[in-house]
Amino acid sequence: MNVFVTGGAGYIGSICAEQMLDAGCRVTVYDDLSEGHRSAVDPRARFILGRPEERYDLRDAVQEARPEAIVHFAANALVGESMTNPGKYFHNNVANGHKLLEAAMAAGVGKFVFSSTCATYGPPERVPMTEDLPQRPINPYGESKLMFERMLYWYHELQDLEFVVFRYFNAAGATAKFGEHHRLETHLIPNVLKVPLGQKPHCEIFGTDYPTPDGTCIRDYIHIVDLAQAHILALGPGKQGFYNLGNGDGYSVRQVIRMCEKATGQAIAAVERPRRPGDPPKLVASAKKAIRELGWKPKFPKLEDIVASAWTWHKEHPSGYPD
Repeated sequence: MNVFVTGGAGYIGSICAEQMLDAGCRVTVYDDLSEGHRSAVDPRARFILGRPEERYDLRDAVQEARPEAIVHFAANALVGESMTNPGKYFHNNVANGHKLLEAAMAAGVGKFVFSSTCATYGPPERVPMTEDLPQRPINPYGESKLMFERMLYWYHELQDLEFVVFRYFNAAGATAKFGEHHRLETHLIPNVLKVPLGQKPHCEIFGTDYPTPDGTCIRDYIHIVDLAQAHILALGPGKQGFYNLGNGDGYSVRQVIRMCEKATGQAIAAVERPRRPGDPPKLVASAKKAIRELGWKPKFPKLEDIVASAWTWHKEHPSGYPD
């Protein structure tokens, strides 16, 4: 299959592009490199330096690539920033997303796979979280993703676009070639690993008085390779709908730190901080729908394997990507 991947120079997009190439797809990566890294693009992929602010840039790029499917990762994704600069999120995640949808329609693209988030649910009514939960986002990031989900629904209803929406929980880990390097790192595992790498004196725990067994937040971690495999399955004909992607198991912040200590063989100092506003005590996915309807099965569900793969990559790339 010929696939057009937006945001393919970012953490998730780069590894999904790699896995699609391994599966025999032809891949065109479109990325403006505002968050991604040129050296994170698999050399087997065709790369287009995106300029989505230019009027016809996305349309021309899609027309030239002539893809059978679009896999859309490109987005701004910092919850805190979305609370201080909501316009940035609605412009890039919604308005530029609309440009991409129109480009897809003009080029006759029949399949669209979208990288969404569990942030569309807001604080959940129950866990594990299923796809039928009410969607009540509490920040502009989650709202912008939900708005694009609704756009896909209507393009499906009115213009027969086949789509799959994946609501991610916590993607983590690495492959042998590609890993996690954000210019502003907010994710727990890479921040914890900065301590044994000698880049930080300690990691931070935000909140120790949650109603959880050890008082710290619980989150669902999914290996990036398992995440990528779900996207490959979604490219199949007739695959359509909304799916959570997670392991169905949760790990607390303290458990993640202990696992990082085990993987690195080093003690990791942690400093306790107050809770961050809006952090729910527990977010755990039910991925039964993806398992049942897509035939998806995580191969690396253990936190130990996820952390070990991340540590291997960070040891070999302590400064991340060079560009």
